Amino acid sequence: MSGIEASCWKCGGIQKDILLPLSRTEECQHCGTDLHVCRMCRFYDTSVNNACREPVAELVSDKTRANFCGYLELRTDAGQGGANDSSAATEGLNDLFGLDGTPGDEPKSLDDLFGSKD
Repeated sequence: MSGIEASCWKCGGIQKDILLPLSRTEECQHCGTDLHVCRMCRFYDTSVNNACREPVAELVSDKTRANFCGYLELRTDAGQGGANDSSAATEGLNDLFGLDGTPGDEPKSLDDLFGSKD
């Protein structure tokens, strides 16, 4: 029986043949960190209350340690940025302010950014 592949939330290493449901004691095949953690779940979202989009899940204070949450749904791209990656937000801000993201492209003053009051 073959499992799925997912990337570790901590080191990004590809985990081969993970069986679902994910065991609470499952560890990364590369760095040994716990995998049954909030950071590996599709409901994990730092922009919402308790960093969890599952409305009935109990609070888990340490999102990087193994827990007993029964709502965990494995995110296969947890170590690759995914939904919480700041690069999309940075790119959006660069587009908004007409910047190309290269070093030295940032405005030097508020007048450079918003125009002078002349």
